[in-house]
Amino acid sequence: MSGAALEVEDLYVSYGLSQALFGVDISVDAGRVLAILGRNGAGKSTFGRAVSGLVPVAHGHVRFDGAEITGKAAHRIRKAGLTYIPEGRGIFPGLSVIDNLKMATRQAGGRTERQEAIDRAITLFPVLGARRQQRAGSLSGGEQQMLALARALAVEPKLIIADEMSLGLAPLMVDQVFESLERVRADGITIILIEQFIHRALAFADDCVILTRGTVGWRGPASAAGTEVLEQYLGEASAVPPDSPNGSQPVAKEGSLG
Repeated sequence: MSGAALEVEDLYVSYGLSQALFGVDISVDAGRVLAILGRNGAGKSTFGRAVSGLVPVAHGHVRFDGAEITGKAAHRIRKAGLTYIPEGRGIFPGLSVIDNLKMATRQAGGRTERQEAIDRAITLFPVLGARRQQRAGSLSGGEQQMLALARALAVEPKLIIADEMSLGLAPLMVDQVFESLERVRADGITIILIEQFIHRALAFADDCVILTRGTVGWRGPASAAGTEVLEQYLGEASAVPPDSPNGSQPVAKEGSLG
């Protein structure tokens, strides 16, 4: 795969009188993984929600797979192949695993197409097949994130925005999340990874953008985001090497807007 899967140009987003993004330019090539990092309040989640049509764009352009999607409804953007997995799982905890998958595939076509979509998801994550009748809210945190990914993949997206999928998970569950994302990458799907565990994100991603106060502070290959860059844009704690006792700490936080 080649060429830009997503192009975001001069993006401005506001929440009432509060400005969240200021002229953000971000692009990601098809089949690659882009990590978007930043302190809490930098605009990471706002970016994901704006691109996926969940919050309005005040100014700028969003192009997906070569087509303008600025201002389009979220369900139309999802149908075009761009799926946003929100912070906080993105599942129906009161429903069974299989019913969660059925809900995700309602618009996948006829009965045969819907069943094929469910089969694809279970093939990718066999543990979900074993727990198909289990209530989703009773799964482990890592399994719930697998289900969130399976729901997204059931409709064969071209690009996934994964927003803080490791939030609140124990280290072993974080490992499961990244293993699941690796399967998604192997399937050729473009990934935008909004992540608090910066060293895990950088080790996984091809490219990186660091947002600071609603603007792009730094961009480049993920391998080039060394200690000096991380300390400058994310704070001293974030520059701790991953093999140190504090290496898995999340990004330092400030502010209140995502």
